[in-house]
Parts: sequence; structure tokens; C-alpha cells
Amino acid sequence: MNARELLVETFVHIPPARALEQLGSEDAERRQGAVHSIAEIVAHLSFWHEWFCRRCEGIAEPMVASAGAGWPSVAPGAWTDVRARFLAGLERAVALGEAAQAPDRPLDPPIEFPPLASYTLRDALVHVANHNAHHLGQIIVLRQLMGLWPPPSGSWTW
Repeated sequence: MNARELLVETFVHIPPARALEQLGSEDAERRQGAVHSIAEIVAHLSFWHEWFCRRCEGIAEPMVASAGAGWPSVAPGAWTDVRARFLAGLERAVALGEAAQAPDRPLDPPIEFPPLASYTLRDALVHVANHNAHHLGQIIVLRQLMGLWPPPSGSWTW
């Protein structure tokens, strides 16, 4: 498993940092006819990165009781910090993957949610990557609606 390719230097879809490239607070915090702003989506991704990382580190933190609890509020003007936290969370997850001696050993303690109870570190990182891909797609659509796509460094054309 190459955690960096899975989470940061993706080639299945545009890398996360590029999907967020040169977004200012005003645009990132605006709800473009959607339930969540880009900043709120990124805060949600960070929430779950951090939770999965703690579980991979052996911290027995229960899963939140409702979906809404996984969507932290974003204060006006906080975009720069939200984005930095997300990118740092990706690096933390990569570090866990790169340091893993046995990435296919079940998490200990196991996650209490039955569909995830047999997760290994590898499973957890793949889960994070899939979750990111889903929400990064939403971010791209929001940027398109705002006329802010492709990012300044470009995008893939196929």
C-alpha cells in the first residue's frame, strides 16, 4: 500500500490540494445553492480523518451518534485554518500508513460499528480515501458552479 498515492498524490482523481487550490475564504465559505459550503465539506473530511487516525492509533473513541455530529461548524473567515487542518490530516494518515509494520492487522480495539468492526489500518485508510473522493467531487462541482474550475494549475482533460 502506498498511502501517499492513496491520499495525497492521487492519480485516480485530482489530488486534494489541487482541488482546493487558490480558493479564498469568500468562495470557500459560500453556499452555492447547496446544503454545505466547500469549507464545511473540508471540515467534515478533517473530522473523519482525525477520528480514523485516532482509531488507527488505538484510541477507543466511539463513532458519533448522528451524521450531523460529523459536520463541525465553520466560523466566518476560518477557511485558511480549515484547509490547513485538512491537508495536515492527510499527512498524518499518510504517516500512519508509511509507519505500519502490519497494515493488515485488525485495528485494536476494533471499531464498534459492525460494518467496520474488522477494519485493518489498510481498510481505514482506503475508507478515508474513498470518503475524500466522494466529497472532493462535490467540491469540484461547487467550484464549477462558481466559475472557479479548473484550478489555476489546471486539471485533467479526459
